[in-house]
Amino acid sequence: DYKLAKRYLPNGQGAILGFGIKGGKEAGVKFINSVKLASHLANIGDSKTLVIHPASTTHQQLTEAEQLAAGVTSDYIRVSVGTEHIDDIIADFEQALSASQS
Repeated sequence: DYKLAKRYLPNGQGAILGFGIKGGKEAGVKFINSVKLASHLANIGDSKTLVIHPASTTHQQLTEAEQLAAGVTSDYIRVSVGTEHIDDIIADFEQALSASQS
């Protein structure tokens, strides 16, 4: 929630974000497999941009109900934004999003 972020993080937000992707797990896996600049890794806080699809990796051993209780949905992508130029990150994500929907 943007308003809460502005209230509790007045100096700016961190470099970790998540979003849902249209098409669920299949599209999420396609997105991860389609990034070229970003790396598919579970760690965070690196200087390079990292992406992961938790439902098929870090949380795959959990049931769907357990994943949901942990805040992990089948369409969820987690990103740790690195120090690459933002235009390069955006271009990489745009092409990966396009590929995930085909």
